[in-house]
Amino acid sequence: MSTAAFHISSLLEKMTSSDKDFRFMATSDLMSELQKDSIQLDEDSERKVVKMLLRLLEDKNGEVQNLAVKCLGPLVGKVKEYQVETIVDALCANMRSDKEQLRDIAGIGLKTVLSELPTAATGSSLASNVCRKITGQLTSAIAQQEDVAVQLEALDILSDMLSRLGAPLGAFHASLLHCLLPQLSSPRLAVRKRAVGALGHLAAACSTDLFVELADHLLDRLPGPRAPASPAAIRTLIQCLGSIGRQAGHRLGAHLDRLVPLVEEFCNLDDDELRESCLQAFEAFLRKCPKEMAPHVPNVTSLCLQYIKHDPNYNYDSDEDEEQMETEDSEFSEQESEEEYSDDDDVSWKVRRAAAKCLAALIDSRPDLLPDFHCALAPALIHRFKEREENVKADVFGAYLVLLRQTRPPKGWMEVMEEPTQTGSNLQMLRGQVPLVMKALQRQLKDRSARARQGCFSLLTELAGVLPGSLAEHMPVLVAGIVFSLADRSSSSTIRMDALAFLQGLLGTEPAEAFQPHLPTLLPPVLACVADPFYKIAAEALLVLQELVRALWPLDGPRKLDPEPYVGEMSAATLARLRATDLDQEVKERAISCMGHLVGHLGDRLGDDLEPSLLLLLDRLRNEITRLSAVKALMLVAVSPLKISLQPILAEALPILASFLRKNQRALRLATLAALAALAQSQGPGLPPPAVRAVLAELPALVSESDMHVAQLAVDFLATVTRAQPASMAEVSGPVLAELLRLLRSPLLPAGVLMATEGFLQALVGTRPPCVDYAKLIGLLTAPVYEQAADGGPGLHKQVFHSLARCVAALAAACPQEAAGTANRLVGEARSPSSSPGVKVLAFLSLAEVGQVAGPGPQRELKAVLLEALGSPSEDVRAAASYALGRVGAGNLPDFLPFLLGQMEAEPRRQYLLLHSLREALGAAQPDSLKPYAEDIWALLFQRCEGAEEGTRGVVAECIGKLVLVNPPFLLPRFRKQLAAGEFMESLQDPDLNVRRATLAFFNSAVHNKPSLVRDLLDDILPFLYQETKIRRDLIREVEMGPFKHTVDDGLDVRKAAFECMYSLLESCLGQLDVCEFLNHVEDGLKDHYDIRMLTFIMLARLATLCPVPVLQRVDRLIEPLRATCTAKVKAGSVKQEFEKQDELKRSAMRAVAALLTIPEVGKSPIMADFSSQIRSNPELAALFESIQKDSVSAPSTDSMELS
Repeated sequence: MSTAAFHISSLLEKMTSSDKDFRFMATSDLMSELQKDSIQLDEDSERKVVKMLLRLLEDKNGEVQNLAVKCLGPLVGKVKEYQVETIVDALCANMRSDKEQLRDIAGIGLKTVLSELPTAATGSSLASNVCRKITGQLTSAIAQQEDVAVQLEALDILSDMLSRLGAPLGAFHASLLHCLLPQLSSPRLAVRKRAVGALGHLAAACSTDLFVELADHLLDRLPGPRAPASPAAIRTLIQCLGSIGRQAGHRLGAHLDRLVPLVEEFCNLDDDELRESCLQAFEAFLRKCPKEMAPHVPNVTSLCLQYIKHDPNYNYDSDEDEEQMETEDSEFSEQESEEEYSDDDDVSWKVRRAAAKCLAALIDSRPDLLPDFHCALAPALIHRFKEREENVKADVFGAYLVLLRQTRPPKGWMEVMEEPTQTGSNLQMLRGQVPLVMKALQRQLKDRSARARQGCFSLLTELAGVLPGSLAEHMPVLVAGIVFSLADRSSSSTIRMDALAFLQGLLGTEPAEAFQPHLPTLLPPVLACVADPFYKIAAEALLVLQELVRALWPLDGPRKLDPEPYVGEMSAATLARLRATDLDQEVKERAISCMGHLVGHLGDRLGDDLEPSLLLLLDRLRNEITRLSAVKALMLVAVSPLKISLQPILAEALPILASFLRKNQRALRLATLAALAALAQSQGPGLPPPAVRAVLAELPALVSESDMHVAQLAVDFLATVTRAQPASMAEVSGPVLAELLRLLRSPLLPAGVLMATEGFLQALVGTRPPCVDYAKLIGLLTAPVYEQAADGGPGLHKQVFHSLARCVAALAAACPQEAAGTANRLVGEARSPSSSPGVKVLAFLSLAEVGQVAGPGPQRELKAVLLEALGSPSEDVRAAASYALGRVGAGNLPDFLPFLLGQMEAEPRRQYLLLHSLREALGAAQPDSLKPYAEDIWALLFQRCEGAEEGTRGVVAECIGKLVLVNPPFLLPRFRKQLAAGEFMESLQDPDLNVRRATLAFFNSAVHNKPSLVRDLLDDILPFLYQETKIRRDLIREVEMGPFKHTVDDGLDVRKAAFECMYSLLESCLGQLDVCEFLNHVEDGLKDHYDIRMLTFIMLARLATLCPVPVLQRVDRLIEPLRATCTAKVKAGSVKQEFEKQDELKRSAMRAVAALLTIPEVGKSPIMADFSSQIRSNPELAALFESIQKDSVSAPSTDSMELS
């Protein structure tokens, strides 16, 4: 017998003891054993444990019973299925017992067991088997009317079961429905309430037919408003509809036209509870079926506005009078008057709360009606800020917050004053509301209730975020409110933290001038919070102090406020926090950062506090926990324009910083490099050379391809040190250059690293005397290309030639006296017949960069060389020569452009390469220097628009685009005239497919880069766009290839372009789309060609995240095409590409399925549940689904995909 089994058998023995304490302790030990993952029970032990626990459920001692019930949870996962069924049978039998205590325990036991059952998603059938066992017994328990307690318990358990495991119980749904419906007319309120909850869960999981039966039953039972019926019965039916709306509202859409008018009528009956239920039902309908509710919005709005102020037992006018008086006794009188009114039977507040929540749902679900909401709802909500009931007030604030969030301008929106866009007018209306909001909140900010003040702060924070700068003129009211809350020590610390967080946000959005007059009132309470013993308040206050310093004494402008009266106490408070060692980590970090800001912004006024502050920073650098914050603070001090001397700490700080460069922590390495660069910039010649050499020794290892960002900072720092201390640099230039040249050979070199490298190389040859000789450096740079030519090894990547050429040009620019010689040498290499293509490519690319520096000398010779190279057999050489021709010409337009235009006429075969040269020249030259030639180029380009080759036409189009930008006011109107087909809208209807495709590509680019241009035109454009997503049979033709017939779809490219536009619209113009209409076309795309299905799967996944409600409404229709893709088989004998394509499709479809499952209610859909079980039962699909879920957990969600 194993030790675990032995231990358990000894516990079981103690459980039979007559002493209740023994039994209790033994059960407690068993509980802790069962909670261990390692425990394995053999069959015999399982049987004994189950038997004993069931016996203990009937123990005389209540505490033992309670513990035994708790043991059932962990036990379920440890024993075999048939033992779980034994437990469940016993519990069901106990539920029908005569003893009340035993019934309660059995009910708790069943809930415990159900909560521990593995869900169907894990592929275990245990849950559904157990539920099937229980369901029959529960329905009979519910149906019998004798004992209400049993009924309630059974309803509770059923509700639990349906919410967790609704779909696997499909077979029982009908019997459950018929068992639950009669309970709606039970005389007991509690039974009705629980039946309502259970029906809501059932509605989400049952089949469509059953759902229709349920909805029809409820609608038929609802009497007409005139027919006599008990208020309780109506209330129950409305609550049931509300519950279904919340759980399965997406399925109610079709019934709303019958339902909503009835519910509206019931709102007018004089019964507050019924009104609350009606408004809650409306809230659910608005959230789940926004489109179907559209016709009913005006009526629902007027009902909400009527009932949000429904307070028959209270007279607000007395409040208004008091507002005029605003004295201490008025507050007392208000308190007394409130107590007189406090009527326990008054439930009108519930109606007001439901109305506020309903308005929030309305604003949230219909962003398209924002202007109307600003006119009609905003004033009513602001007027209700005076609400007396705290819960209601919180929801009124909540509704106004939703309005603010919906008004927040979309990303990329620019306020254009000339043409007022929709967003602009919404913001304008909001600006008009600010004074009203402030007037309404003035009293609330000093309310006794902390919750009301918290609501004010979150509302004002959002308002400042949507309209930065709008609160500046109301600063006296805000400061008074903030100070009031900061001084409030009576309530919890949360309100003080909220006040500090609000103040910090304000400092970011409002101008500094607004705060200056109030600093004497604001600073003392903030400093008191810095010294607060509670770490969260201290940390928040230090952050506020730091923002105050940054906002009021900025580094980039003159000081408008004398810091003298404040700097002493600010520095004393921060130093006190900085010196204390037994602090919370967050407070330490914030204190260091705050000190960094103080020294950086006001270091010249710190006097005797400056040196102790710097020494403390040095001390914090040595501590592993605070070193990162200390490095960042040191950087703030180093970049400060106050030029604060760091001599007291430099000699010790630099070796510590050097040691950080070896550490594994990337954030620390990046911060250290930034701090070192700042120090080299500001304290350059003053840095002690031995310490600098210690730092430089660490740098070669950081210049590597493994982390390009670190490499870029390292090279930037090297350039700064080279200029400041060339002598120190000379020693390490060898190893650093070796690493740098290795880095330059990387095809993935980012532009930032390349620019840093150019700067460093220029610094190396720019010192006097140079750290490295010019010729030696040029030799080192070009060596890889010559070596490759010599040994014929694997070629360098194209990008490497461009990088090396840029570096050669940078060196030539740094040594102008050498430039002409270098250019002549390069021309020679380009001419030489013995040069390899690689050497020629490098020569041409270098000339392209150097040619502009070298002057006109070598250029005459160059033209001939370049023209000759355009006929080279090597494509790379031809491309490099055409690039060089354009770049060199851009520096000498009078000579170059006529020559180039002449060549185009003379050499039609080289047209493509010459157009590339022209494109480069147009991009590189100064717009003013191009203006004289604009007419000639214009004429030439428009002659070539009709070219037969698409490649040539593409380059011509780029050239025209660049040319128009040279002089937009003059050329843009001409360009529009040239679009013979007329405007954009007409191009979308052009009979030529290629024109339509190009138009869609242009539209996609506009949506991507300038969405504000497109947003207001979408109503006209979308019908044409959607038209292009349809499959056109007349464009599909059959091609015979020998014995085979092959189908070709000429409309595919246009459709693909249309779907790409739809994806881009989803990212930048979601607010202007009718998502239901949009989804219709996505749905069609799910059954289209491979390329389009890939796109629509991605769109579907994105839509599931962005707007789950409409997706949920049609999830049953969306699943079928996904299922078809996932279960499709490739024909035997197909080529490898077919299999790969199918795998990629399956993977993409499965990603869409995983995204759909993130919507909570989707899992309850019967069709989805069926598909999920199909995925689990197929090993290949199950493995695929699992790997996708792992990917989505490990990778941060990519918010958008580039489709430009």
